[in-house]
Amino acid sequence: MSDRSPGRNPFDPGFEQLPDTLPIFPLSGVLLLPGGKLPLNVFEPRYLAMVFDALAGHRMIGMVQPQQPGGYAGDGMPTDDPSTGGRPPVHRIGCAGRIVSFNETEDGRLLLALSGVSRFEIVRELDLAQGGYRRVSSVFSPFRADLDHADEAVELDRERLMAALSAFFRSRNLSTDWDAVKQSADANLVTSLSMVLPFGPAEKQALLEAADSSARAKLLVAFLEMNAFSPPSDTTPGKAN
Repeated sequence: MSDRSPGRNPFDPGFEQLPDTLPIFPLSGVLLLPGGKLPLNVFEPRYLAMVFDALAGHRMIGMVQPQQPGGYAGDGMPTDDPSTGGRPPVHRIGCAGRIVSFNETEDGRLLLALSGVSRFEIVRELDLAQGGYRRVSSVFSPFRADLDHADEAVELDRERLMAALSAFFRSRNLSTDWDAVKQSADANLVTSLSMVLPFGPAEKQALLEAADSSARAKLLVAFLEMNAFSPPSDTTPGKAN
């Protein structure tokens, strides 16, 4: 009997196929959610090695945020803790994405598209892979419902969201395709806005860790309303590594 629901992508793994070990890609201010699509521009040798290894296996990468933004390529500030080898500490909750497309460039970069599959919790960090990238022991069981994100009903106060979004865009001198926003389904809208809006790393992590999409929708509206009347964050999310 399959654990796949009718609305799921047939290429996404079932729960029993989710890996126990994941390569992780620490990147401050960048959010991937189940059902979301994240473009990545990869050029650093360790992350090129990570992508090639993932393509040869389960094609999954764990997107995580460093606990302290900054450092080289936005992957966090190193520590003096000898038990971690000085690696920047990362949040324990991340989201696994499946590589759904990639293109090589003539200057040695890979342009990826990740499709969010499920959140995961880091049990412990493992030794560095041969290519130099970080790996963790991961558990997906607390987030098993993420696999059914396509069927999840979302409680969204759409009128309040649109008002907050309009105020936020005016305060930041941003523009968007309002017709596309209005036509988006509630679940897709909450996921897309949570991922692309220029919130700070702490807000992005809170959106990731929300109990479900309805809780995420309420949090999204609250962040929009708070940020609409505050100065822009100095933190600019990056997607290149």
